[in-house]
Amino acid sequence: MKLLHYTYRKLSLLLLLLMAVWGVLFYYAIIDEVMDETDDTLENYSEILINNALMDPSILDTEGTLMSFYKFRPISEEEAEDYDEEYYDSTVYIESEDEDEPVRVLKTAFRMPDGQFYELELMISILERDDMVEAILWYLGALFLLFLICTSIGTRLILQRVFRPLHRLLNWLQQIQPGKELPVLDNPTKIREFQQLGDAAVDMGNRSYKAYEEQKQFIENASHELQTPLAIVRGKIELLAENESMTEEQLKELDEIYATLGRAVRLNKSLLLLSRIENGQYTETEDVSVDEVLDELLPDLMDIYEGKKIHLVRMKETEPFVIRCNLSLAQILVSNLVKNSLVHNREGGELHIATTPSSLTIMNSGEHPLDGEKLFRRFYRSIDGKKDSTGLGLAIARSIALSASLSLTYKWQEGMHLFLLVKESQKKS
Repeated sequence: MKLLHYTYRKLSLLLLLLMAVWGVLFYYAIIDEVMDETDDTLENYSEILINNALMDPSILDTEGTLMSFYKFRPISEEEAEDYDEEYYDSTVYIESEDEDEPVRVLKTAFRMPDGQFYELELMISILERDDMVEAILWYLGALFLLFLICTSIGTRLILQRVFRPLHRLLNWLQQIQPGKELPVLDNPTKIREFQQLGDAAVDMGNRSYKAYEEQKQFIENASHELQTPLAIVRGKIELLAENESMTEEQLKELDEIYATLGRAVRLNKSLLLLSRIENGQYTETEDVSVDEVLDELLPDLMDIYEGKKIHLVRMKETEPFVIRCNLSLAQILVSNLVKNSLVHNREGGELHIATTPSSLTIMNSGEHPLDGEKLFRRFYRSIDGKKDSTGLGLAIARSIALSASLSLTYKWQEGMHLFLLVKESQKKS
């Protein structure tokens, strides 16, 4: 999940929670205020009725409406002494409407001039109050929703602006490629943390590039310097093997040394080739037909591994797969991929090679899937890797592919290892 979306979601949830709490508190505050106003109205009505009763006692014998429904009931002095004025909600049956109507009730006690105590029960309809509360709720809900939408949009716009320098920095980091100089970072920002992060990224990138260049230079120099000593040692061993005084056991030991030295020579040549590829020393490029390269290499490679009795299935279309690459590197790329599929194939297995105008697919029989991330690393060898393997074949293939703007990937498909080589432009589209 993107940082922007994560932050936006968290802020939205917090805002929603706060608005919900505020809405509940506001609702109860409104209800409390409305009830207070209703009770004040009842109190005012009761004072009017009591004053009228004091001036005209005949009202005590009446029930009716004087701005509300009321009735008087005589009570004893003992009941009056313990009487507590109370307000409560109730319902009253309305004959004309044939239904119960909600009312707010006030019960209070007072004494007439003659000493008699009376209870006044005063009711007032709260239908209008309920309608008002409902209207308030609707308006409150509409305002809540509108505020939430506006705030969410505003928050998202603000967050996008705030995180824009971070997105530019991430895009810049994605442009960094091993062995290539750092692109210019144009990321103006007033946020100190993003400035520090950008400076740290540039500094780390420069140090990484410097270390990479030093490593490549060391490997190239070391490989170049080792060529002559290795050739001399190999020649000495060959001369020593021609000595007639050598015993059979000594010749056997010498043969093992020669084989080990041969692997060292191949490893040295592979490292030197990798270094030259990454240094961009193969500058001469041309349009190379992968189909033609395969037609030249396949017969010889199949003859070499004839003992494994591998069944070759070759598929191609009318239009060949043409890449822009150095011819020698293109031959090494195709050769390494095919040889890898032959070496690590089982006896009597399948080898499927298919070309289209935009891709090369090589599939071979396998026992189990491989680690696609580690497969193209230098010196990586699978469990069934051969002892004389340098572990650089696929690393060289990936390096050549990158230099030619090609994508080389691996996946396990229906019990077969699949290597796919496509143009980067075709992959993106």
